[in-house]
Amino acid sequence: MSAEPATVISFPDTAPAAARRANDLSEQRGTRRVIVTPKYGSDPVEVDVRYLWCGAPHAPTIVVQGGISADRDVCAGRDRATGWWQELVAEGGAIDLAECRVLSIDWLAPADLGDVSSISSEDQAAALAALVDELGIGRVHAFIGSSYGAMVGLAFAAAHPAKVKSLVLLAGAHRPHPLATAQRSVQRGIVRLGIGSGRTDEALALARQLAMTTYRGSEEFSRRFASGPELRDGRFHFPVEDYLEHAGRRFVERFDPERFLALSESIDLHDIQPERVAAPTVLVGFPSDRLVPLADLFELQRRLGGTATLEVVDSPYGHDAFLKETVQLAPVLRHALNDCRGDR
Repeated sequence: MSAEPATVISFPDTAPAAARRANDLSEQRGTRRVIVTPKYGSDPVEVDVRYLWCGAPHAPTIVVQGGISADRDVCAGRDRATGWWQELVAEGGAIDLAECRVLSIDWLAPADLGDVSSISSEDQAAALAALVDELGIGRVHAFIGSSYGAMVGLAFAAAHPAKVKSLVLLAGAHRPHPLATAQRSVQRGIVRLGIGSGRTDEALALARQLAMTTYRGSEEFSRRFASGPELRDGRFHFPVEDYLEHAGRRFVERFDPERFLALSESIDLHDIQPERVAAPTVLVGFPSDRLVPLADLFELQRRLGGTATLEVVDSPYGHDAFLKETVQLAPVLRHALNDCRGDR
């Protein structure tokens, strides 16, 4: 079933002539209506899934999903200059659009599922699996997920094993760490307090500021914000405050508080038994990541039902290293996808 026709766009291949394909790269950006049974609901519901599917026509499809604030615009296209993982998802990039097609969706929220009370990583995976069927893909070559996307990747492989060949999971595990849950719980409390007091934007901005202190590493903060305070507007301002306030303002401009509450809670509801995941898996972890400790990834690697390797990438950027360390991650992704050409 189709909620609306997809926009199908072709754009020229700008690679060197030796690397050009018979067909130009293509892009579909649209909405498909699929049926999902929510984990915290009782009945199947129709849901509109907003997706981007772009790359070489007839090439194997790779799902790419990011954190809760990421959207389907993973790469540049006709109507956008860039994407949230543009350095890695591009023609000639580590995730090479000349060799594959990338599929990405906007995360669902409870309102998308008929106002269920909560949404799960399994619901997101079910929507993706239904979309894969709706688009006639059948089986994706790989599911590459970062942060919340890694959680959904595990849920996808556990519940829909025939639909995925392999996994590449960055900064995400089979369950949340209790300390990370505690930090997110405080963030949600701030937002709920703001909604109740009529100061929603301020509260959402503060929650995002607090989140930024968990996404980044201690080393980066020490290097960037070591200078002393400045007396301004009758009080001392510390260097880190301007950075945090800017991050909060930007988040409020593009994010809805109810959506934030639902997706933040979804992270903490996530719980997948690794033994159910049989797909070959590459895990990527960062020692400075305080949200997803390496110990959790070691446990995940040990318990996965299929073969699993763990790549440890040093970075000062903490959990956000999957966004910042594109140079270090490129060879890891290329190696994980080195058989993509053979699946054409």
